[in-house]
Amino acid sequence: MSTTLEVALGERSYPIHIGGGLLDDAALFAPHVRGRTAAIVTNPTVARLYRERLSATLARAGARVLAIELPDGEAFKNWETLDRVYEALLRAQADRRTVLVALGGGVVGDMAGFAAATYQRGVAHLQVPTTLLAQVDSSVGGKTAINHALGKNMVGAFHQPAAVVADTGTLATLPPRELAAGLAEVLKYGAIHDAAFLDWVDRHAQALRARDPAALSHAIRRSCEIKAEIVARDEREAGIRALLNFGHTFGHAIESAAGYGAWLHGEAVAAGMALAARFSAAQGRLPRADAERLVAIIARLGLPVDPPEIAPAVWLEYMGRDKKNEAGRVTLVLLDALGRGAIVKDAPPRALEDFLAAA
Repeated sequence: MSTTLEVALGERSYPIHIGGGLLDDAALFAPHVRGRTAAIVTNPTVARLYRERLSATLARAGARVLAIELPDGEAFKNWETLDRVYEALLRAQADRRTVLVALGGGVVGDMAGFAAATYQRGVAHLQVPTTLLAQVDSSVGGKTAINHALGKNMVGAFHQPAAVVADTGTLATLPPRELAAGLAEVLKYGAIHDAAFLDWVDRHAQALRARDPAALSHAIRRSCEIKAEIVARDEREAGIRALLNFGHTFGHAIESAAGYGAWLHGEAVAAGMALAARFSAAQGRLPRADAERLVAIIARLGLPVDPPEIAPAVWLEYMGRDKKNEAGRVTLVLLDALGRGAIVKDAPPRALEDFLAAA
């Protein structure tokens, strides 16, 4: 059984299709690819599992199919790898009617989306996420980017997909560590926006880790509903959309300081959420018992709650480059209650430094 949600952005609105077996549904893809070149962007791991299957579906949908394979991992989310996409498109004489199809996790989705935003000044793209993290978060909302040595996702563009096709069947081949990383983003939505959903995640932590189909389907749907609602209200992160970065300011610093790929994105966000919850308590915004409850849920999902050892000056260096910052001050997403996030632009710098020194 499948379901369809909509990200309501006027002329840039698009559907999110969620369900099992969608990789084989040519009717879903046909309106976007019929009579066009469909360039599948993927990596070797995902290609072995799903590229031929999706290629056959796109061909049945009336597309000329081109495959572009990128190296696997966050460490390759850079200019050099992005140029492989441009070169493959140029060698294939891909025109402005070409549709890029991102088949994979968050790295592939970001790379393909950014390539689509910039190739010949912009072409269409589809997101076909195969990881839980991508299905609940990175495939929705139009954020695309590559990393820079000095900061994560610092070079990119907003470029909404034409559609998101999330085949939940692909989660069966996901390694346990990758599944847990996706659960971090699921938990985030409850923490910032929906206390009832947070309670549901708490009660179903074991079922989610065991890949119970009903539990995963509900988690994906509710996560996408929340993100679609927030993105529709603030497409370019001028306000409320920054709440979706709960845990990310700390998490991106962890990824950058540890070296891209050492920590999975969801793992870094999980530790970042634990830090943000505890800093919220330290600032008197959140009861300490609630902060520790959130930390306990993170741990039950099989995720880290403590960061690697990072010097306070290094923390502040990377956090100081966060895209939410204004006038040289670090902007944080904290919690005023479980289920209610807050964008904080006036956190005391000395208090933050002391907190990081003790982290």
